[in-house]
Amino acid sequence: MTQTLSLSHITKGFNGVTALSDVSLEVAAGERVALLGHNGAGKSTLMKIVLGLMSRDGGEVSVAGAAPGTARARRAVAYLPENVAFHPALTGLEQIRYYLRLRGETPALAPSLLDRVGMGDAARRRIGTYSKGMRQRVGLAQALIGAPELMVLDEPTSGLDPISRRDFYTLLDDLARRGTAILLSSHALTEVEARTDRIIILSNGVVAATGSLAELRKQAALPVALVVTPREGALPVLAQALPDATLELGGQLHLECAQEAKLALLARITELSDHVADLDVIPPSLEDIYSHFSRGAVL
Repeated sequence: MTQTLSLSHITKGFNGVTALSDVSLEVAAGERVALLGHNGAGKSTLMKIVLGLMSRDGGEVSVAGAAPGTARARRAVAYLPENVAFHPALTGLEQIRYYLRLRGETPALAPSLLDRVGMGDAARRRIGTYSKGMRQRVGLAQALIGAPELMVLDEPTSGLDPISRRDFYTLLDDLARRGTAILLSSHALTEVEARTDRIIILSNGVVAATGSLAELRKQAALPVALVVTPREGALPVLAQALPDATLELGGQLHLECAQEAKLALLARITELSDHVADLDVIPPSLEDIYSHFSRGAVL
C-alpha cells in the first residue's frame, strides 16, 4: 500500500517543553486516519510540521514523496483549519475563484466545487452574511481544489449541523475511494468512530495507541457491558440467577465482563431466555478507549 504521508521518530520542543516525542505514523493512499488527543497533546504541532509551517527538531517526514513545505508537497496537500477566515465582502464564488487562480486552476471550476459542498445556492451571497457552518463549507470547497493526494483536516465539522456533518463524511468517503489520504483531527468522537479506518491517539506528545477501533478495544482490554431487560414479573428470578448484576432504573440488570468472558456470560443468559425480554451488548466506545489511553496508558 502506497504511503502518502510518513513520519518517523519526530521530535519537537518549545523552550524546553517537549511537544512531540518520537512520534511515528503513516497514512496510506485512500486511508482515513483520525488523530485524537487532548488539548496540548501535540496534534496542531504535528499538523504544522506536515504542512511545512513548522520545523522539527528530529526525525523524518515524507509528504507524497517530498519534504514538507516544498513545491511538490504543497501541490499534494490540502488543509482545512478549524476556523476558516475569508474576506467578508467577497462572495463564496469570488473567494473560490481566487483560490483556483492561486493554485493555477481555471476559475470556471468554482461553481462545481461549491455545489459539491452544498453551497451552490448561496454562491453569490457575500461571505459576511454566512453562518459559521457555511464558511466552513467554503473552506472545504477550497480544500478540494486540485484533487489533493493528502487532506489535513483540523476539526473540520466545527459549526456544521448534523445533516451537513453527514454530507461532509460522505464526501470524505468518496475522496478516499478515489485514493486521497485523509488525516483528520476531531473531538467529535462519535463521528470518528464510524467513519475512519484507523485511529491514532496522542497523549502528552507521544503516540499512546494506534489501530482500528477493533484493535484499540483489544489493546485497551476494557470490560464489555450487557444490559438485560426482564420479562414482566421475571426480575427476581434473573436477579438470583445473575448475582453479579446491578439493578438499574427501569428494572434492567447491568453486567460487565472481560472481552474473553463475553461468550460464556451470553450462554448463561441464553439459558434464562424464558425470563428475558431483551438483551443489549455494549462494547467499549471510542470515548471510553480514548479516555483510557489519554490517562497515560502507552503502548
